[in-house]
Amino acid sequence: MVKKLLSVLFICSFSIVLAQESYYNDVDLTTSGQALKTALATKITATHTNALDYTPGVWEASKATDVNPSNSNEVLLIYGWENGADGTIVNDRERGINNNGGGQGEWNREHVFARSLGNPNLDFVGPGADAHNLRPADATSNSERSNRKFGLGTGNSGNSTDTYPGNTAFYPGDEWKGDVARMMMYMYVRYGDQCLPTAVGVGSTTFTGDAMIDLFLKWNVEDPVSDFEKGRNTFHEDITNNTYAQGNRNPFIDNPYLATRIWGGDSAQDVWGIYTSSDAQAPSVPTALTTSNITTSSITLSWTASTDNVAVTGYDVFVDGVLTQQTTSTSATFSELTPGTTYSFTVLAKDLVNNKSAQSTAKNETTLTDTEAPTVPTNLTVSNTTDTSLTLTWTASTDNTSVTGYDVFIDGVYNATATTTTHTVTGLTASTTYSATVLAKDGAANASAQTTAVNGTTTDGSSNGANELFFSEYVEGSGNNKAVEIANVTNATISLTGYTIKRNGNGGSTWSEALDLASGSVTSIVPGDVFVVINGDADNATLIAQADIVVQNVHPTYGVPINFNGNDPVGLFKNDVLIDIIGDFNSGSQDFAKDVTLRRKSAVTAPTTTYDTSEWDTFAKNTVDNIGIHTSTLAVDDFKIGTFKMYPNPNTYNTLFFNVQQETKISVYNVLGKLVLKKEINQTKNSIDISTLTRGVYLVKIHVGNQFITKKLLKNN
Repeated sequence: MVKKLLSVLFICSFSIVLAQESYYNDVDLTTSGQALKTALATKITATHTNALDYTPGVWEASKATDVNPSNSNEVLLIYGWENGADGTIVNDRERGINNNGGGQGEWNREHVFARSLGNPNLDFVGPGADAHNLRPADATSNSERSNRKFGLGTGNSGNSTDTYPGNTAFYPGDEWKGDVARMMMYMYVRYGDQCLPTAVGVGSTTFTGDAMIDLFLKWNVEDPVSDFEKGRNTFHEDITNNTYAQGNRNPFIDNPYLATRIWGGDSAQDVWGIYTSSDAQAPSVPTALTTSNITTSSITLSWTASTDNVAVTGYDVFVDGVLTQQTTSTSATFSELTPGTTYSFTVLAKDLVNNKSAQSTAKNETTLTDTEAPTVPTNLTVSNTTDTSLTLTWTASTDNTSVTGYDVFIDGVYNATATTTTHTVTGLTASTTYSATVLAKDGAANASAQTTAVNGTTTDGSSNGANELFFSEYVEGSGNNKAVEIANVTNATISLTGYTIKRNGNGGSTWSEALDLASGSVTSIVPGDVFVVINGDADNATLIAQADIVVQNVHPTYGVPINFNGNDPVGLFKNDVLIDIIGDFNSGSQDFAKDVTLRRKSAVTAPTTTYDTSEWDTFAKNTVDNIGIHTSTLAVDDFKIGTFKMYPNPNTYNTLFFNVQQETKISVYNVLGKLVLKKEINQTKNSIDISTLTRGVYLVKIHVGNQFITKKLLKNN
């Protein structure tokens, strides 16, 4: 909402009308939900007949649609709030209409739905050049927002009170939040899954029925549409008189209530008056609330149906005053409740135009007390032993309510609590045997007995021919999906203290500020493991899940050194001495790795200060299936395996054979790096049963003493 109403724009004036614009005469506005969403999508797509060029089209459109109502020589800057009196240009609300560009003190074109948050990237054509999503913004302010998601806040624009993995959300400001919400609604309806609200904002989708989030519905209600927004719509519909018009309108500017009609929630402004004026009577209050099927963690609530002058369309159900479910039936079941706890339930009824009854009289009910302990975990095993760590895996316990965690004990002393059925114990001593047990517990602090102890012995950490960390993968994906992976293929745990990464911007003559790899929660890499560093604005789920350090993409460093663009060499340093490099230092702006994933070949076991393309395999942009795991094969001559052989491969049977000369450990991992099978073989017992493995690709690690090689296995049945 713009504070100063626009009185004259594009040589035409506005007044609020209580009827829809003629633009919608062929749209069935009596529908609701997804049917109305589809009808509006069809309309705004069909009438989007003039696809603007990003340059100069969007520049020229912005100079017409975003004129300051109080001064036609200026444009309004989204996210701004101040008139320039404080001497700080970043927060200015107005800027000279022709003072546009990318430099400090200029205004540029802000993609309110950030380009990189689209799937695929919005680019600078089509959705990336849609003027309904582009607003003038101070160039520095635009950079500070970057591609951060939107989140809750109050007052002027800046950091949100919401966070999400790897970043702090951005609040557009009280004056602009409604504009932002309606633009995001337009982009979602116009471009579908390429512009998901869940990708650009932080909020729940519990009650919306699709990817719309409650954040934008809330802002649409709280910040009513302004005449400034309406002026943009009028300009863009009129392609006859406006060269830089698109031909279509943003329906949620024309009537914010359309969002309520599609996605529900609190009622937004009904500008047209065709919905809320047609039915002013609320349904009757639901009555006779009763509870049943009460357990330690669940309760079923039922009530008598409400009545309405037209029709009851649904019920909102509240638990302790918080909206928890929406339903069209007269009952609701609540699960994952806390044992021995009293809850207060209320219900209200609503009709098609969102008239709501008062909430019912509260019904209180208490879940049963939980006195039953979980079952004892079973099948506790030890795997992935290194010189300082070992991994424990077990079969999940069961409980009458739910298992909330597992306590791990080493030599009878509590070590950690795990929430999954695997845990890696670190900080151990080389060549030492440890006794491990595990117990399960629930939310009521009931605990099972400990498992039978299993023993695991750490390795001695002796050399296997490799002795240093090196880069194992480089991802230069779309947007800020950028990452590097560092591998430890030695037999010893390596502390990250003293290790840093630097970027050589555009292949110039200097290195960037260093990133301390020991500055995160992971401070060492165990043998056979990797360490992943990602850009804080990465939105690829695999990168986010595998990240050990997330480099925030904010002022003043903007993600250095993980903000490379395929022409920026990256170096790995130890005690400030270069030990490994991707790209050639001081070689100029060469796109040696633009839009690709580079993966170190398995035969490489040591870093190098001279970039050698023969050590790397190249994969298509956004290939991240192998991030988080690296396969390294030391030269076969280094192993005491003789004429090693694994067969048949590909395998269409349930038995895998090996030709080995001595006692050998076989570990099979899936492509996600999870251990799925572990066996020991020798010259006489030279096969393993793989019938439990499903069809797919696996990594088979063959251990002999303190050395190993890894082979890929293709199982076809």
